[in-house]
Amino acid sequence: MSKLSFETLLEAGVHFGHLKRKWNPAMAPYIFEEKKGIHIIDLNKTIVHLDQACAAMKQIAKSGKKVLFVATKKQAKEIVAERVTKVNMPFVTERWSGGMLTNFQTTRKSIRKMTLIDKMKSDGSWDTLNKREKLFKTRQREKLEKTFGSIADMTRQPAAIFIVD
Repeated sequence: MSKLSFETLLEAGVHFGHLKRKWNPAMAPYIFEEKKGIHIIDLNKTIVHLDQACAAMKQIAKSGKKVLFVATKKQAKEIVAERVTKVNMPFVTERWSGGMLTNFQTTRKSIRKMTLIDKMKSDGSWDTLNKREKLFKTRQREKLEKTFGSIADMTRQPAAIFIVD
């Protein structure tokens, strides 16, 4: 990854914070100033902390653990999916299901349903279903694939989550 510069972050608009009335007091050390009701974030501190975050992510990846990438905004979906697929890490680009991490057993059940439908198609039991059941299972499979397809290989909770907002 290329080294981040002050100018690059400035051009990307990283320095724009929330409205003054919506601020979190815990963020006070990272706010440079307030201008026209909007907090301006201190980019020097941002660069330092981004470098620390990158180092931590590299360490996690080197140790063989998984990092879950989350990007549900329209602007970031394609880029994140494309890049993360190359490094073989799990990602979520569609709706974040409640309990996806805190109730991981239920998430695993949904993934098992998806693999069961795939297994039915491959072992021939799919042909015993009537037209309506096939349609229902196909729609169920598509819905599960959309939500859980990219995390189907996860057997346990990830070591870290990287959220792109």
